[in-house]
Amino acid sequence: MALWCSIRTFAKHAVELGNEQPPEPVFFVKPNNCIQRHGPIKVSNHPGSVHHEVECVVKLDGDLQPEAIAVGLDLTDRETQSQLRAEQLPWSKGKCFVGSGVIGDFHAYSEPIDGLCDGNLLLRLTVNDEVRQLANLSEMSITPGQQLDSLSSWAPVSAGDYLFTGTPSGVAELFPGDRVRATLESGDGTVISEINTVCE
Repeated sequence: MALWCSIRTFAKHAVELGNEQPPEPVFFVKPNNCIQRHGPIKVSNHPGSVHHEVECVVKLDGDLQPEAIAVGLDLTDRETQSQLRAEQLPWSKGKCFVGSGVIGDFHAYSEPIDGLCDGNLLLRLTVNDEVRQLANLSEMSITPGQQLDSLSSWAPVSAGDYLFTGTPSGVAELFPGDRVRATLESGDGTVISEINTVCE
């Protein structure tokens, strides 16, 4: 199993980090042992700064189509990532540390993948009850369908792999004691996947 992660799929997020929107999907890969399903987010024993990035995660079936969706956190050591990028080095150390792929419970989804962007799904992340990230998936400038088409044209994608579809603007650092709630919601406000945890 692999975690295929798309970058800069929300234009406003690219802008907030001072990056240009890529003309086509760009990916990095987290190994599956980065996944964390339960428990606190460990930030105090991490040597760098840990930033939250809320995302919709798609689990792929045997035909490389959506089987289920969930809310996820692509946790990022921003300082390390920025330093490695400045040195034109791979930035795996900033993305692939222990517990850096937090995933909520999966919700069955068997519709076409770009149905995720029909306006009926919302990402929300709060820290200490303050909204940090909030966006409808319809705001994505590189859709999950475009991501999957590109990825499957060259990558060894397999059944059971996860696609992290990118984060909206509002990313920020997490600190010990922070209470984090991330949700994937339907158009009527129903929470279909949730992460509710603390940082320590």
